[in-house]
Amino acid sequence: MLSGYNILRDPHHNKGLAFTEKERDAHYLRGLLPPIVVSQELQERKLMSSLRQYQVPLQRYVAMVDLQERNERLFFKLLIDNVEELLPVVYTPTVGEACQKYGSIFRRPQGLYISLKEKGKILEVLKNWPVWSVQVIVVTDGERILGLGDLGCQCLPITIDVGTNNEQLLNDEFYIGLRQRRARGQEYDDLLHEFMCAVKQQYGEKVLVQFEDFANHNAFDLLTRYSKTHLVFNDDIQAGTGIAELIALEMSRQTGTPIEQNREKIWLVDSKGLIVSSRLESLQHFKKPWAHDHEPVIKPSVLIGTSGVGKTFTQDVVETMASFNEKPVILALSNPTSQSECTAEEAYTWTKGRAIFASGSPFDPVEYEGKTFVPGQANNAYIFPGLGLGLVISGAIRVHNEMLLAASEALAQQVTQENFDKGLIYPPFKSIRKISAHIAANVAAKVYELGLATRLPRPENLVKYAESCMYTPAYRSYR
Repeated sequence: MLSGYNILRDPHHNKGLAFTEKERDAHYLRGLLPPIVVSQELQERKLMSSLRQYQVPLQRYVAMVDLQERNERLFFKLLIDNVEELLPVVYTPTVGEACQKYGSIFRRPQGLYISLKEKGKILEVLKNWPVWSVQVIVVTDGERILGLGDLGCQCLPITIDVGTNNEQLLNDEFYIGLRQRRARGQEYDDLLHEFMCAVKQQYGEKVLVQFEDFANHNAFDLLTRYSKTHLVFNDDIQAGTGIAELIALEMSRQTGTPIEQNREKIWLVDSKGLIVSSRLESLQHFKKPWAHDHEPVIKPSVLIGTSGVGKTFTQDVVETMASFNEKPVILALSNPTSQSECTAEEAYTWTKGRAIFASGSPFDPVEYEGKTFVPGQANNAYIFPGLGLGLVISGAIRVHNEMLLAASEALAQQVTQENFDKGLIYPPFKSIRKISAHIAANVAAKVYELGLATRLPRPENLVKYAESCMYTPAYRSYR
């Protein structure tokens, strides 16, 4: 246990003015703090008041990072208690701008940076991290951040720095990564393989690795290569064509029809247009199952945008879809807001208020013909905290698509009729911890059902067990 000046500089233990009189005596804090003792709740109110005075979202982001670096529990209490207000600050859309400008706002490192300079030494690097009981790792190589492209080393929490092809960053005096073109081929594969082996050696068989924002040409190969030997998933590609595969899988589960037959009911569009059989030879391997013979007219009931290319749901497309759907479902999921396939206002206006709309980044409520529409936000913050928790509490050794479906089903079960009546297909985000507990329980149940759990015996009540394992930001008492 730290004492005195050091405890005030340690974000894991610092409570600021919330240290009690006894704690100040026991840990040599007399004179190092003003005499008043305040509660964590008062600290929270003060900081929220301060944050709300910032007009620029990036300033709020920097203020939140500063708080995390000096008082971690207060940071998470703020975020948990004000999640709907603060999520857009620490996540999309503001985090995209933060990544773009990270070299300029960089203060002190929060994660791990593993570059080509560390080749042959990655296990030593992991041992430099002060926490040994790591259960979940999010790793990126920074090549496809949101819809913003190659941002090199300017992302967290673990960055594999193999260079960048972003000319602006290479010429930026404030850039913090390797100033070289991206490594490809064997050099890249060898570094990633060393990382994956070191992770398992350091943290064990059951550490969960989430591949985040890798470009497709690496993402699919990494997932294929390591899904049989490690506990891994990739929310991006298990979101793009992965969404289509999960829909087809769920249709098979509900109807008993072959998955190949259900794939034929799902049409994909890429940057070159509709994916059809005549393009088969030129398609990347992960697109080939979705190349169908082109019918004269395709009448979609749902539009799902995940390409990162903005403005692709044009007025013509949306109005045409609305002409043969009473309630057209439009999911413009690409981030950040500038890359959204269409805006909430466009979706409601072009469908004359009939659209069921959700987006990856938040949009403000829309007024249309005297009625207020509240757009839903559909992003991975709904699913992946609960998915990760479910895998951890069950001691899963592999991730299967059935577990992703279990997470989706648990989320769907949280949507009430009242939500539907308001045009919402997601529950309010303010209940995210309750939602995540149910998702974790459903995922864990599927892990046990598939015989892939190592935490035995199975808890009687998985929801309560999941809740008991969740982080609580309340201050601890120091003796």
